[in-house]
Amino acid sequence: MSLTCDYFVAPPSPYVYMGQARFVELARRYDVQIQLKPMDIGRIFAGSGGLPLAKRAPQRQAYRLVELARWSRYLGVPLNLEPKYFPVAGDPAARLIVAAQLAHGTDKALALTAAISTALWAEERNIADEATLQAIADSLSLDGASLLAASKTAGVQAAYDANTDDAERAGVFGAPWFVFDGQPYWGQDRLDFLERAFADAQGTRR
Repeated sequence: MSLTCDYFVAPPSPYVYMGQARFVELARRYDVQIQLKPMDIGRIFAGSGGLPLAKRAPQRQAYRLVELARWSRYLGVPLNLEPKYFPVAGDPAARLIVAAQLAHGTDKALALTAAISTALWAEERNIADEATLQAIADSLSLDGASLLAASKTAGVQAAYDANTDDAERAGVFGAPWFVFDGQPYWGQDRLDFLERAFADAQGTRR
């Protein structure tokens, strides 16, 4: 039986940036098919009581920086704690990822997600800027101009909206969010638990 895991992402999330490579490696190791679902995190926050960063209490904002620095050191992943282009609108990048997925499949879309996250959190690039998004896609040997045009179509918007609808039905309130075997896992710091679930499903857990 084929195993699948829903993977809800918001491109501006630093935890998507820090967690995706590990998640993709786990999925491949346990032969789990990834169902990539870029979503509208603003709509998710509005429906779940979440707040954008600027509206959070000062103590929450301060602790967020502590945690980001801690995880960056622990994982050995370079991260600019306060990048020049953040906060940033995530919709243009998310729709570009949807367009890549529809045109080229999930693996290419995952690679694009990683490149966009890296651009924001390690390279000081504006992922809401069309020229930047096109250049990122081109760097992966994708046709950035064509993908950018496709990202503005009704079909891509419909797929993006459907992903967000799925997220709402699944009880998602943050990113990254994983759903495997009917169970939710919020955040890259839950990947150990997700791995255990993969192993149990495969009958390989010790």
